[in-house]
Amino acid sequence: MTPTVTVSHVSKSFGTVKAVRDVSFEVHPGEIFGLLGPNGAGKTTTLRMMMDIFKPESGAVTLFGDGLTEEAKNRIGYLPEERGLYKDLKLEPTLVYLATLKGLSEAAAKERLEGWLKRFDLWDHRGKKVQELSKGMQQKAQIVATLLHEPDLIVIDEPFSGLDPVNTRLVKEIIEEQQAAGRAIIMSTHQMYQVEALCSRIVLIDKGETVLYGEVDQIKRKFAGNAVILEGQGDFSNLPGVLEARQRNGALHLALAVGAHPQDIFRALAAREDVKVERFEIAEPSLDDIFITVVKGGAGEEAADDA
Repeated sequence: MTPTVTVSHVSKSFGTVKAVRDVSFEVHPGEIFGLLGPNGAGKTTTLRMMMDIFKPESGAVTLFGDGLTEEAKNRIGYLPEERGLYKDLKLEPTLVYLATLKGLSEAAAKERLEGWLKRFDLWDHRGKKVQELSKGMQQKAQIVATLLHEPDLIVIDEPFSGLDPVNTRLVKEIIEEQQAAGRAIIMSTHQMYQVEALCSRIVLIDKGETVLYGEVDQIKRKFAGNAVILEGQGDFSNLPGVLEARQRNGALHLALAVGAHPQDIFRALAAREDVKVERFEIAEPSLDDIFITVVKGGAGEEAADDA
C-alpha cells in the first residue's frame, strides 16, 4: 500500500535557529498517526513543510506517492494550531468560501455544510459573525472547515482545544469515522491520553529530530519497567532515577529514566526510616511516562531499542 505521506530526512532553519534537523516518518491510509513532541521541538515546522508552506532545505516530502502538486494539496484538510477563520465574516459563507478554495463548487459546499453544522450544533448560529461565537464554537467551525471538502489526508493540530467533554467525544467519533473511511489522519496534541486512545503509531520529535517512531504498543513494551506506582506515608522525594512524580488517583506515579531500575527505587525507600510503603507496583508506562523519559532523560531510538 502506497503511503499517504512520506517525510524523509527533512530539515529547516530560520536564520541561525535549526528548527528541524532530521525528521522522517510515513503515514498510511486508514490510520490515525500521532505527531508528538515538546514545545519548540519542530512539529509545526514539519507539518508546514509537509504541506508546502515551507520548503525543506534538505530531504523530501511525498504525498499520495507523488510530489507536492496543487491537486495533492487540495486533498489535505488542515486544522492549524493557530486558528484562521475570518472573524468579521458570517460563519456559513466563510465555510463555503474555504471549501471552494479546495475545489468544491459553491452548491456542493452548501449542501454538505448543512449536515456538518447541524451535527456540531452550529446550524442556528450560521448567520453570526465568527467573532460572535464562543471559543468552543469557533473550534468546531474550524473542524468543519477542515473536513468539508472530504480530504484524503487530515492534519489536526490540538483538535480538542477549547472543547467540553461532550464535544470532545463527538470529535473523537468523527476522527474514527474518517479513519474507517480509509483516510489518513495525523494528530498533533499534548494530550497523551487522547493519543493512547486513538493512535496506533506515533513519531516523537525532540530538538528537531525523530527520537521515537513506531507502534504504540511496541513502544510501550520497550519501555516496560520505566514506571512505578507508589502509595504510603513519608518522604518520597529525591529518589534515584526518578524524572518526574505525579499524583494520580490517590497514588504517586513515578516516571523513571532509562537505565533506572524499580528495585533501586525500592531499596532507597527501604533505607528510609520515616517511610511506610503500602503499595509498590511496576506499571506499564503511559505515553506521558515515555514522553518524559525520552525528552527529559535524553533517551531516543537507541535507548528504546535497548530497553
